[in-house]
Amino acid sequence: MGELFSDKVCILQQIIDNSKRIVFFGGAGVSTESGIPDFRSIDGLYNQQWKYPPEEIISHSFFCNNPKEFYRFYRAKLLPKGIKPNAAHYKLAELEKEGKLSAVITQNIDGLHQLAGSKKVYELHGSTLRNYCTQCHAFYDENIIIESENSEDKLPHCKKCGGLIKPDVVLYQESLDQNVIENAVDAIINADTLIIGGTSLTVYPAAGLVDYFHGKNLVLINKTSTTQDNIANIVIHEPIGKVLEQIAVKRQNEV
Repeated sequence: MGELFSDKVCILQQIIDNSKRIVFFGGAGVSTESGIPDFRSIDGLYNQQWKYPPEEIISHSFFCNNPKEFYRFYRAKLLPKGIKPNAAHYKLAELEKEGKLSAVITQNIDGLHQLAGSKKVYELHGSTLRNYCTQCHAFYDENIIIESENSEDKLPHCKKCGGLIKPDVVLYQESLDQNVIENAVDAIINADTLIIGGTSLTVYPAAGLVDYFHGKNLVLINKTSTTQDNIANIVIHEPIGKVLEQIAVKRQNEV
C-alpha cells in the first residue's frame, strides 16, 4: 500500500512539474484536516441531532423565519474557533506563488485558503468572514457574529442602522453568485491540469463545473470514490493534505 501511494505521488509530482496552468477544485475534505467537520460523513453535521434538521436550519427561509435558532447553530458549527490552515492549504498557496497554480475553486466557506496565502480563490458558497447588513448592506467581519452571542436577543445587528446582519454564505434556496461561477468556469476551461480534492462531487451545481475541463490532466484526490474516478488520469484515495505535503514545488524555469 505504501509503495503504491509513493508511486502515485511520483506521478502527481511529474504532472505538476509539467503543468503551467493548474486549477484546484476542493470540497469539505480539504478543511476536515484542520478540524472542521464536513456535512455528509457519519460524523458530519447532517448526521448530528438538533432541534431542526441542519439542512433546514441553513436555508434562506429558516434564516428569515427563525434567525435566533439559525445563529445558535451557525455560531456553534460554522464558526469553529482556533482553526488554522493545513498542509493542503499551504501547498496550494505555494504553488500559486511560484506561478504553477492559477486559481483555487472551493466549496468551503471558512476562508482558510486565503489565510494560508492563496490570492485567487473563487468561493462558490461564499464565506463566513464576510457579513452584510440586510438593510443598508454595511460590511462586517465574523466578529460581529461571534460577539452577538452576548447580546440581549442573541442576534447580530448593524451598528449603523440596526438591521439584521446576514453572513455572505449561500444558503439552501439561494443561488450561487453568477460572477463567481463565470470566473471559476473560465479558470477551468483554461487549465491544463485540474486537481480535484476533498470532495465526492455530489453537490450540484458546483460539481458540474468539472464538465468544463478539457485539459490534459485530471487528478482526483479523495478518501472515497467519486463519480469521476473512471475518467481521471490518476486517482489517489488518501487525505488531500497527506498527498500534497509530499509535493515539491518548483519554479517554472526549474522544470
